[in-house]
Amino acid sequence: MTLEGTEAPDFTLERTAGDDVTLSETLESGPTVVLINRGTWCSFCAEQLQTFDEVAYDLWFNDGVDIVPVVTSDLGDLTEMRDRFDLDFQLAADPDGDVAEQFSGTEQTSHGVTGIAGTYVIDEDGIVQYEQVADHPADRTYGNWVRYFIRKGYTDIFA
Repeated sequence: MTLEGTEAPDFTLERTAGDDVTLSETLESGPTVVLINRGTWCSFCAEQLQTFDEVAYDLWFNDGVDIVPVVTSDLGDLTEMRDRFDLDFQLAADPDGDVAEQFSGTEQTSHGVTGIAGTYVIDEDGIVQYEQVADHPADRTYGNWVRYFIRKGYTDIFA
């Protein structure tokens, strides 16, 4: 099932800054990118997060875009991950995979329940304009591509 073209499910999660993030509230100031990541142990997830961390301020400052990385790990592990990879944005904890299940889905692994990696660009009206769900753990959409997609009016010129 694809979410593209439909209204994104709303959620509220605790972040590594100690506050909560609610999708519908981030959409009040502009588009939001939701990243579903498997867990703190996933090196592919860390790589993707770093590419979004590099463009996060530019997207926020110039385009009003928030980036909400949702990781199926607990808050303590996420704080350690944020600090280890020197990420400037805050990670949202989804330890039971409830939010991941509403987006890309979950799977049982040797690490417990993990989200299936997914990237979602949600416009200011709450509609999913782009969805990429990983077919393989290394399959990711990166920050620069999403920045280009948003700035081209949600048009994928490569499609």
